[in-house]
Amino acid sequence: MFLIMKYFAKLLKALASEASPGQIAGGIILGMIIGLTPVFSLHNLFIVILILVLKVHIGMALLSFMVFSGVAYLADPIFHSFGVWLLELESMQQTWTNMYNNDWWALTKFFNTVVIGSFVTAIILCFPAFPLVKYGVVQYRRHIHAKVQKWKLVQAFKSTKFYSIYQTVSRVRG
Repeated sequence: MFLIMKYFAKLLKALASEASPGQIAGGIILGMIIGLTPVFSLHNLFIVILILVLKVHIGMALLSFMVFSGVAYLADPIFHSFGVWLLELESMQQTWTNMYNNDWWALTKFFNTVVIGSFVTAIILCFPAFPLVKYGVVQYRRHIHAKVQKWKLVQAFKSTKFYSIYQTVSRVRG
């Protein structure tokens, strides 16, 4: 229970932080890609590098990764079916064969139905998800943040010794 409250508090803090809505949305989207696809895939190394190089909210990327990993576990049969469909496309057979026979492309494991199905799904979901998340962050800051700060649970949490220590440590760390 405490762990859930801790991550919920971090989520609310990130939404109200100085980070731009684009930075938060970018972190969520990149975390979503890693979470939806098998973790130990070559493309995820590229995504981690993007998270470190681009100015995105790393905490939101980690939180998004954890959430979407659970979603991916439930959606693996769908990813498998989609991957089978992609790999059996007649027009793509030569491309898949060339990729499989190339040592570098073979490292991506795109010949695996779950890997290709989840990766393509994650990439497709990025296009509508980014503007929606960005819009959601703006709306949260504009309409909801002040109301959340008045919740009894938030007030109780802010009055704890743990929160005051956390604030002190946050200020010291910058």
